[in-house]
Amino acid sequence: MSETPLLNIPSSNQSANQSNSTVCPDLEEWWDIVYYIIPKYINTVCVIGLLGNVFVLFIYSLHKGRLKIADIYLTNLAVADLIFLMCLPFWAENINNEFDWPFGSFLCRSISASLTLNMYTSIYLLVAVSADRYLTFVHTLNHREIWSKTMTKGICLLIWFFCILLSIPAFTFRTVKYIPELNISACVLDFPTSSWKTAESLACNVVGFLLPSTAIIFFNFSTIRSLQKTAREQKELRAKGCKRHRSTKATRLIFTVVLVFLFCWTPHHFFVFLDTLYRTEVIKGCFWGELINFGEQFAYMLATTNSCVNPVIYVFVGKYFRQKASEVFSQFIPCGFPLRWVSFKEMSSNFNMFPVKSSLT
Repeated sequence: MSETPLLNIPSSNQSANQSNSTVCPDLEEWWDIVYYIIPKYINTVCVIGLLGNVFVLFIYSLHKGRLKIADIYLTNLAVADLIFLMCLPFWAENINNEFDWPFGSFLCRSISASLTLNMYTSIYLLVAVSADRYLTFVHTLNHREIWSKTMTKGICLLIWFFCILLSIPAFTFRTVKYIPELNISACVLDFPTSSWKTAESLACNVVGFLLPSTAIIFFNFSTIRSLQKTAREQKELRAKGCKRHRSTKATRLIFTVVLVFLFCWTPHHFFVFLDTLYRTEVIKGCFWGELINFGEQFAYMLATTNSCVNPVIYVFVGKYFRQKASEVFSQFIPCGFPLRWVSFKEMSSNFNMFPVKSSLT
């Protein structure tokens, strides 16, 4: 990712230099709010997200049945989120320490690369999951007969390999650098030239968000149209009400998948783009400098929430996953104990595979 808020430091002095020597206002009290709120929020997200994603892996590891295609994507997503969440306490401590990085050069590089890896891996796993749902509901020739689990695992490996390559610049160019005007040793991106930084930011916006988001929106809304068409055909044939209800639920879930992801990540990429404009002097002045500084902090804070809510939105609302969880817990719960949190009648439907799809990222 581009200059992640892990390492975005207050830059009023830089803003002043780019605003025709105009002295920027002292916003120390505003930064005190950043130092107070964001670390606490991040640590909360970390705890909740770790519990949720560990629970996901726990269920899939102990379930006796074989993993389905959507399960494979979901497992990889949970692993990516866990890697990301384990890095969050370092970011929280960095902000709590007013951006004075206390963990050394190697952790500066590796933590930054891990955060970047999650951003790319999550969105491309969502592309793969969305494509899987698209083929299932739009192209009803049952692609699973030719789309083997081995091929699915290969796709996951390719996604990891591709995203690791995209994370190499973050590992290579991160360094702990002393900032004399702030009297701190900050973990920053130190590219050889400014053009490197611009290219990396544009790659973050285009490869890390614009292109995959376009694919996600296309696949999901094509699936929505297909489900709506099926619902109309069922109505015309006087199909049973339960079937129409399932399609309606599926449509709502797809909207939730797309909207929550865009809600969490769009602000971050917006501020990355603004930062590119600011550094290339397309926009100038203290206002833009401080807006970008504060905006990047809170936008990335919002982006971290996506890894926390993934287990809730993309898994726990899925009846198929609840069936798996119920079967796992039934191994440890005495016979006759009522498991009322799952409707086994609903779980018997073949359509229940759909919510598992919505695993995102």
